[in-house]
Amino acid sequence: MTKGRLEAFSDGVLAIIITIMVLELKLPEGDTWASLKPILPKFLAYIFSFIYIGIYWNNHHHLFQMVKKVNGGILWANLHLLFWLSLMPVATEWIGETHFAKNPVAAYGIGLIMSAVAYTIMENLIIKNEGENSKLKEAIHSKFKEYISIVFYVLGFATSFFYPYIAIGFYYLVALIWLIPDRRIEKSLKEN
Repeated sequence: MTKGRLEAFSDGVLAIIITIMVLELKLPEGDTWASLKPILPKFLAYIFSFIYIGIYWNNHHHLFQMVKKVNGGILWANLHLLFWLSLMPVATEWIGETHFAKNPVAAYGIGLIMSAVAYTIMENLIIKNEGENSKLKEAIHSKFKEYISIVFYVLGFATSFFYPYIAIGFYYLVALIWLIPDRRIEKSLKEN
């Protein structure tokens, strides 16, 4: 099977996720700069989640530049990833509304953990489908970034029940790790 429909569907779902998140932002109740203060936590949560969705979109795009064909397992793995990402607006609204309270931050962490796991599963299925000698397998010979991200997410989740802002710090750290598109793939694409 070709990959075009998978990419188009994924792009559409991610665009809808961002749209839902921005529609949750409400106008301030006034016309002064001080009237922005009550909506600041929601706006910060939106920025944080927008960056995460952008990171997933960017890395998904780079990953599929290396993919020649997809199969049913990859389609389902992609849907699994999109499922977890589609919960991001709910978690974003919850942490913003509660000013980053411990349970909402923990729920946000669960979504991040499961999205990372889903992405890793999809990546592994793609590599298996492409074959042992694939350029993708060669490019992603080390899974350090993937696994360290999951470790930091789990640390953030565990910390969220005691120190939610430190948990957000762990989540932010992972975002920083992935902010630049996967250089392993970019390097391999340049070589082709």
